[in-house]
Amino acid sequence: MNIAETSALKLILKERNWEQAGKGENADLVLINTCSVRATAERRFMGRLAEYNAQKKKRPLKIVVAGCVASRLGEKLKTKGADYVIGTDSRSLFPHILKTIEENKTFLEEKAEKPVFSFSPFHYEKGEFRSFIPIMHGCNNFCSYCIVPYLRGREISRDPASIIAEIKLLAEKGVREITLLGQNVNSYYWEGKEKVDFPLLLELIAKEVEKSPIHWIRFLSSHPKDLSLKAIEVMAQYKVFCRHIHLCVQSGSNRILSKMNRKYTREEYLSLVSEIRRAMPEISLSTDILIGFPSETEKDLEETLDLMEEVRFLYAYMYHYNPREGTEAFNMPDRIDDDVKRKRLLRVIEIQAHHTLELLKTRIGSCEKVLVEGISRKNADELITRTERDEVVVVSGNSSMIGKFAEVTISSLKGKTFRAKEFVLCYD
Repeated sequence: MNIAETSALKLILKERNWEQAGKGENADLVLINTCSVRATAERRFMGRLAEYNAQKKKRPLKIVVAGCVASRLGEKLKTKGADYVIGTDSRSLFPHILKTIEENKTFLEEKAEKPVFSFSPFHYEKGEFRSFIPIMHGCNNFCSYCIVPYLRGREISRDPASIIAEIKLLAEKGVREITLLGQNVNSYYWEGKEKVDFPLLLELIAKEVEKSPIHWIRFLSSHPKDLSLKAIEVMAQYKVFCRHIHLCVQSGSNRILSKMNRKYTREEYLSLVSEIRRAMPEISLSTDILIGFPSETEKDLEETLDLMEEVRFLYAYMYHYNPREGTEAFNMPDRIDDDVKRKRLLRVIEIQAHHTLELLKTRIGSCEKVLVEGISRKNADELITRTERDEVVVVSGNSSMIGKFAEVTISSLKGKTFRAKEFVLCYD
């Protein structure tokens, strides 16, 4: 989401004839678009802000802080060196801020238009063959550990006509893959002349891209309580949807899921997985797993491990609980000792690594369609490609293939990365 929103802000800069500096040390303006979903992201940002604030003492420099940290800390950031602060609901102020910088005037927020949240019309960057499209903003779920609803606000869905218009532009620009984005993407709901929910939006998009250069559509992030059977049916019907879903489970314990306010049970999650695999047997699944939530017991952990055994995710983002001030869980008693959390997390990581390896081994010898993403960092004569199941395949080739689709036969596995000897077929 931050990549897409940053692209939209960069388009505003380009429209006003700003040029991107080769490096921050040469910039007249530094824009830092921030994430606050985890404390580590905030710490990295604070370090970056301090770095540029030190540069301000040596040369003229304006610092604009945007995004979730801007929403959380607001004007406090000005005491740490920020000149302008733009929360997630006030990006409309950015052109006004740029105008005052260009004219060397003082920005008077009270004289600017009242900030309101609005979706940017386009998020495209020149030369892209993959693009992100925000379709909704905010979250109504209030999971007890999550700061996002407090910073992003309530759910707002984007006009489907605007989404389709952006897709048409991306198709004209030669984009090959799009990812639909939202804090809770499958709760999308637009109520205009026609009511459009997430399944209907998927169908509208699929029909739009069927004859375009766009071959693949993905979406992030999915909440299990909102991924409907109808959406699954639409995915199964249209091959343009990649056979991969990231379906966050967080825990396999009903007691912990309830304390997390996840609004589904273990049984409901497993039933949803069964429906997905019934409709699309070839699909891969990934997830998020949160270990060490307050009051988590060994029994709760075992239930999570059992769920992992039953589902067998292709991969997972695994982390232990860190308290976020401002969330309900921050004040919960019975916090788990850090050493215990780390040991439990290692057990989760170990079982996931085993599942990943076993699943990948079954794919050796298969012929797969891939999108060529770029040159390997380890070998300039090799290319990094990705399957629709979100698997990485390394294959020999040159940069002329980047951004194109191809077919490869997977020949071997090294770590978590497939290798193919050569392209079987290449096409635009």
